[in-house]
Amino acid sequence: MHTWPTILRHGDLTLRPIRWRDEAAWRRVREENSHWLDHWETSDPTGAEPTTFRRWVTHYRRRGRLGKALPLVLEIGADRFAGQISASPIHYQASRSAVIGYWIAERHAGQGYTPLAVALVTDYLVQEMGIHRIEINVRPENHASLRVVEKLGFVEEGYARGFLYIDGDWRDHRRFALLAEDLPAGGLLAGYLNRCTETID
Repeated sequence: MHTWPTILRHGDLTLRPIRWRDEAAWRRVREENSHWLDHWETSDPTGAEPTTFRRWVTHYRRRGRLGKALPLVLEIGADRFAGQISASPIHYQASRSAVIGYWIAERHAGQGYTPLAVALVTDYLVQEMGIHRIEINVRPENHASLRVVEKLGFVEEGYARGFLYIDGDWRDHRRFALLAEDLPAGGLLAGYLNRCTETID
């Protein structure tokens, strides 16, 4: 059953709701990682200014309470703001679907935290919110994100032309998805950790 605020943990990784008081940390991390993140950032093709941080947080926290989104921050050990992951939009009724997006600070990239975060959110969506289909859309050039969906066993379903406006143009994306029945026994996190252990052994 969905509860808010939603907090998910594994090891030294914590996922918790974004807060108004995160603004200074959010701005600092975004500035420090602009070379790492700007190439993948969506924008409005009309040139409209983005909403303020406070309004953005208010909007998504409201949707979090209603179970229509999961706007979460990655905390890694003592690092209180290491990235973000969100499931949005979340649809119910006949669809029962959600779309996951994420980013992580460069200093934590390649250490396995992003697959852990996606697995935690996927398990929560399926097991607690009754979601049937989880989708992730990745630009073909984004090799780091492609490794995430590959590690977790997301199934590639096709190619979405001009899917999102990013870095000054409409960008194509590869589409990946998992269905609830695709998850291994015990959930996606357990399956991923088992595969990691087998690889080490």
